[in-house]
Amino acid sequence: MKAILAEKPSVAYELARIVGATERKDGYFIGDDFIVTWAFGHLVGLGMPEDYGIKGFNKESLPIIPDKFILTCRKVKASRGYVFDEGSKRQLEIIGRVFEKCNSIIVATDAGREGEVIFRYIYEYLGCQKPFERLWISSLTEKAIISGLNNLRNGADFDGLYYAGRERSQADWLVGINATQALTISVGDGLYSLGRVQTPTLSLICKRYLDHKSFEIKNYFQIELAHQKEGIIFKSLSVDKWEEQTKVESAIRSIERAGIVNVAEVEKKSSSLQAPLLFDLTGLQKEANKKLGFSAEKTLEIAQSLYEKKFISYPRTGSKYLPEDVWSEIPNLIIALGASSIFREKVEKVKWERYNKHIVNDVKVTDHHGILITEHIPTILDAHENALYDMIACRLLEAISPACHREITSATLEVLHYNFAIKAIKIISPGWKLINGNFNEEEDEVIFDLPELGKGTHLKVTDAKLLSKKTKPPALFTEAELLSAMENAGNSIENIEEKKVLKSVGIGTPATRASVIETLFARDYIRREKKSIIPTEKGLLVYQIVANKKIADVAMTAQWELAFEKIQNNEMVATEFHVELETLTKEVTNELLTEKSGQVGQQDLYCPLCGNKVYLREKLIKCSSIDCEWMLFRKVCKVQLTYKDIEALLTKKRTPLIRKMVGRSGKPFDAYILLSQEGVTSFEFEQKKKRKFR
Repeated sequence: MKAILAEKPSVAYELARIVGATERKDGYFIGDDFIVTWAFGHLVGLGMPEDYGIKGFNKESLPIIPDKFILTCRKVKASRGYVFDEGSKRQLEIIGRVFEKCNSIIVATDAGREGEVIFRYIYEYLGCQKPFERLWISSLTEKAIISGLNNLRNGADFDGLYYAGRERSQADWLVGINATQALTISVGDGLYSLGRVQTPTLSLICKRYLDHKSFEIKNYFQIELAHQKEGIIFKSLSVDKWEEQTKVESAIRSIERAGIVNVAEVEKKSSSLQAPLLFDLTGLQKEANKKLGFSAEKTLEIAQSLYEKKFISYPRTGSKYLPEDVWSEIPNLIIALGASSIFREKVEKVKWERYNKHIVNDVKVTDHHGILITEHIPTILDAHENALYDMIACRLLEAISPACHREITSATLEVLHYNFAIKAIKIISPGWKLINGNFNEEEDEVIFDLPELGKGTHLKVTDAKLLSKKTKPPALFTEAELLSAMENAGNSIENIEEKKVLKSVGIGTPATRASVIETLFARDYIRREKKSIIPTEKGLLVYQIVANKKIADVAMTAQWELAFEKIQNNEMVATEFHVELETLTKEVTNELLTEKSGQVGQQDLYCPLCGNKVYLREKLIKCSSIDCEWMLFRKVCKVQLTYKDIEALLTKKRTPLIRKMVGRSGKPFDAYILLSQEGVTSFEFEQKKKRKFR
């Protein structure tokens, strides 16, 4: 009897059907010499400090570094703390009984680092010693599953994958638990969560936000000239930029009097835009954020749903390439896609005799190849699934299409002592851009016709226009750009030697970056402002404390990601990394414990009673003097007071108008908050202005 362990019930059901385990029991399927059961994702995880007998946040207990990590059944939060999740506990017992009945196990959790950890933690927790083999597949189609079952791989082949996942799990625990407790103890008020990946990510967001805010915007002017030749109207832009409007206006008058420009230089060159590669998960998340407005988490959820419905291959991949043996399947996928009326027109644009094979690269395929559609073409999907599936299908068509060939003409025009520039792009052969017709997608590039221009040609100035412009600050992160920054974090490292080593290394993995971003939202460290992601006041406070500490060091986190890859590829021994991990955990913890609570969040604001400085904390404002008991809770009628509100209250004794506070009746109201000389607050309601009628 063989046991098969899937990661989810839906996958277990499909596996059971294929192997003939058709009899449904409580928590498993049985039949034809197979028992198929399932987990609910991470049924087993690392125990919390209380599992080691350490309760509360105690400075003397830090750093907490277990000699041996305890594995526990999944826990959920309850009124009396964390308790075992009864559903998870019950399913673990069922898995244990299934393993006892079998002679060997087929591991069918998701084929990746997390899936391997899910199985191994369950296997270790149950004390199982039965032999196991690995089902390693990239899609859940019947064909892929049957092929995988006929080519099961030795479980030991994936020891490196497990060791990498285990070290990542333990690194997250050691850094997260110790840093969170250390900072919370230092601050002395509220809970301040830190993490191995989440804190460097928060630092990226805060640094970009502060650079944006501190950027000095300057006005400048340019001149745009209009010309006409051979019936074509086109424009040129001044190379010079002026800071003073009077000077640029004087230049325009001189140019208008001259009336003629001379073509000084013309250069034509051919340019090719190679077809894009397939999506990896991060690439799909970035594109879906840009074009569909989906969060990274939402994209992953939809992609996982499409995978479980057998419409796409495994989505949690970090590769954009295919291995040679999968390339032979592409024609059949295109034929299947062309049979759908939705995609027929796009498929007809693909040149069969000119398939672009640039996506084939065995070396660059990691655990899984780039995201593909399967031969199962959906007929009915919900709107969001449909939009994401279209994106994946169209990317496949683009990827196998020829390059886009263009002709780029650059010209320099002269009038008096001023220079003007023209750049025109002409499509010679659209190639892959024909699929979606996205000819103008490249930033700052506009496709337009230009008449034949020769050196020495004279052109009339039909119009001269003053353009008023502003220098632009560094753009705030969108979620797509944040994912790029996480993916390419190594590029942001200032140390030249470190940058060389870590240039292509990111922080987090394609499978975990979305959850890291969502954690920052859940912690109230960041928020969305239209399409941008910006830090909250709480997030900036945390950044203020950790900005120059190891916990926020992108380079350190990127080095660990590189170490995980080496462990996975059996190029590094896990125990060597763990020694380094424990050392860095101690350094991170000590750095945060030595942070003086009096410095954390302290602002140049003063107590209304005694005149000493006040501390600005997450939940309250408190006098720094131990002899003064003045304090004020920051949440007033369900509205959190901002620093600006508090600054106005303590300096002017009156806040700006606070909107949408909620009274005891549950009705919203707007009011000013006043502060008396005795340090007592009260409301002043807005006076409605009388409207005058004429």
